[in-house]
Amino acid sequence: MMVHALAYKDHVGYYKEELQKAKTLYFSNVIQCSTDNLRGLFQTVNKLICPLNCFPLTPSADLCSKFINFFNLKIDSIYSQFAFTRPILNQQSLSVQFSGSCLSNFSTVNESFVGELIMKSRATTCQLDPIPTQWVKSCLPAICPLITKVINASLTAGLVPPCLKLAAVTPVLKKPGLDPENFANFRPISNLPFLAKVLERTVVSQLHEHLESNDLYEVFQSGFRRNHSTETTLLRVVNDLLLAADQGMLNVLILLDLTAAFDTVCHNLLLTRLETLIGISGTALSWFKSYLSDRQQFVSIGGYKSDLCALSRGVPQGSVLGPLLFILYMLPLGNIIRRHGLQFHCFADDVQIYVYSKPSHTCPPAVLSDCLLDVRAWLVENFLSLNGTKTEAILISSPATARKLSNLAFSIPGFVVSSSAQVRNLGVIFDTTLSFEPHIKNVCKTAFFHLKNISRIRPFLSSAAAEIITHAFVTSRLDYCNAVLHGLPTRLLNRLQYVQNSAARVLTHKRSWEHITPVLRDLHWLPVQFRVQYKILVTVFKSLHDLAPTYLGNLLQMYVPTRTLRSSYSHLLIVPSTKFRTLGDRAFGVAGPKLWNGLPLQLRTSSSLSCFKAGLKTYLFQL
Repeated sequence: MMVHALAYKDHVGYYKEELQKAKTLYFSNVIQCSTDNLRGLFQTVNKLICPLNCFPLTPSADLCSKFINFFNLKIDSIYSQFAFTRPILNQQSLSVQFSGSCLSNFSTVNESFVGELIMKSRATTCQLDPIPTQWVKSCLPAICPLITKVINASLTAGLVPPCLKLAAVTPVLKKPGLDPENFANFRPISNLPFLAKVLERTVVSQLHEHLESNDLYEVFQSGFRRNHSTETTLLRVVNDLLLAADQGMLNVLILLDLTAAFDTVCHNLLLTRLETLIGISGTALSWFKSYLSDRQQFVSIGGYKSDLCALSRGVPQGSVLGPLLFILYMLPLGNIIRRHGLQFHCFADDVQIYVYSKPSHTCPPAVLSDCLLDVRAWLVENFLSLNGTKTEAILISSPATARKLSNLAFSIPGFVVSSSAQVRNLGVIFDTTLSFEPHIKNVCKTAFFHLKNISRIRPFLSSAAAEIITHAFVTSRLDYCNAVLHGLPTRLLNRLQYVQNSAARVLTHKRSWEHITPVLRDLHWLPVQFRVQYKILVTVFKSLHDLAPTYLGNLLQMYVPTRTLRSSYSHLLIVPSTKFRTLGDRAFGVAGPKLWNGLPLQLRTSSSLSCFKAGLKTYLFQL
């Protein structure tokens, strides 16, 4: 009996060992195959951690029909609000008429251009595609000439084939935990054929060149633009708010929320805007008319489909061209806000307006109320609905001023909005003194939640796969918009550092009593404080070399001495003077030059961004 028991024990041990190897190989391969597709990586890991998490409702043809009817009725109800308001274009908002060279024809493209577009595209496949995208890439030499002919025929004729204007819509819950029985909690995600996206990328490249050469982009619109991001947006907004608070000003920040903005775009107004403001005419304008007309969509869930439905309004959200058309549709809004002398910034349909004044003055300033009333009137004229229940406002000032105004609340005539203690702005939580303590608390909470889930499957992952998901779920959250955290107290940054230390321990199987500094060095992870400095310095380098938005570059000025000195060739920046270390010194326009001037000369004179990043990381590790 003892012999059989020992044999059984050996076989169980061998079975567990082989099972561990099989799980490790399977999970690691699944994760590494999703490395190039961040969205797919998140979905893959979520399935591994929560295998029962699938579509919350039972798929059926009836469910698909209910969804398509709900999405259509939602847009119809918004348009019904404007039934008695005739949309008349505000001539003042269209005062900047196009005066450059018109874009009347699209240029034909060659096979190498199309092939490069296809190879750079993600290997995602839509159910409308006749063959998988990966096969298209593998057979590109044979297929590319045919695709090029189709694209050139569309561009020269000014027509878009009907089969490329059909979208498959998939409802996705906006946030986990929302009630799936309420269709308002779902967001319609449109999927278009792969060839349609290649055609749109071709048009976007030529339209972008036209917009850049004629300087037609809105300076303070950062959505869907090269070298622009939510981080550059927040970096500029926080810079302005900190400098105003440093001067003892009271800031009023308004975050406007639009209801289904992409879906309510009026095609006639968009085409008028393309012609009068952007200078598109001839065959190019005919192409856009064909692109917007006769579009159709259907809802698809679990193999079931709804009937086809006409799409007579809005721009396709799953398309490449749709987001660019939307920000062009929003162009006149900036002129309206400027007319009132207020500062603003947009990221697609997220509009934030801010104004500052002395605390003793009327709050909010009358000019803000006048501006918001004009903004709402313009939105009505353009079939855009302002969601008053989600429009937020916050008063931002120094801690001393905030204590004096702790009980201050305000309302805006015609708006149901009052000041809040904190608001979420493009994923970052703002508080009344810009301490970002609520934001850091939220980041830590979310990061530890994901770390706990990662630790559950860590025994079945290779080191490379574990590092991939750690960067995707934890490190990315620590790095998101971390440039605005510069100058915060050490006690707050230490909370983020504790998250990074915990992630390193999970990744390397280190115990809590083992020293973490050698582990971070072996992983080549910069500590949180230096990651913040790294982000700021990289942004400064980009701003000085036209790789960042102009609204950040305008905050930096090169130091030019009045007479020839050795420092004349040191590539130094002017550091603006401020009053408070906890306010003005944290602004990008001040912190950036200070950190930049402290770098060695060989780093400040780096020839390329890649060389600068490599040298900067080595320099910060030496510190």
